[in-house]
Amino acid sequence: MDVLRRKYLYHRTGSHLPEGTVMLLLVSPILELSGFYDPPFRIKAKSSVELVLNDGEEILRGRIDVLVLQEQFWVMVLESKKTTLSVWSAVPQALAYLMANPNPNQPVFGMVTNGDDILFVKVTQTNTPQYDLSRVFAPFASARELYGVLQILKRIGQVISNEPPSTPSTPRNKR
Repeated sequence: MDVLRRKYLYHRTGSHLPEGTVMLLLVSPILELSGFYDPPFRIKAKSSVELVLNDGEEILRGRIDVLVLQEQFWVMVLESKKTTLSVWSAVPQALAYLMANPNPNQPVFGMVTNGDDILFVKVTQTNTPQYDLSRVFAPFASARELYGVLQILKRIGQVISNEPPSTPSTPRNKR
């Protein structure tokens, strides 16, 4: 994690980083270290998403940067933005994508980042859609923050891969 952070800081100090560079330097290595490139998970990049609103009157369409799947259960939607944008600017887009989860009986987790900041999102849709946000992690400011992000990602992976699919009446562990 220290090497990952050092490489990111090296490239970041030269200028602002575009979204693709944030994905290469930070997001992809963190997903690898978290185990999301290994079974039972599958990665899909630039996946199309469609969310139908108001009984079909309005349709929102978009492309998810990275989608991690376990069978049909969405584990994580990663939305990255270039470093000049606030991590908060990606939250509405990530929430819309998470709401398009084809298995609404399961909670879905997301992570948004601009490289400098990382935020986790959890959406549940059993009755009324609800979401939770983590605090903002700032790996650019402190090496400890990146270790915290890795710990959270590993925990999400463990919770998802160790639990059988639940029904709305089965309680789920919180993040």
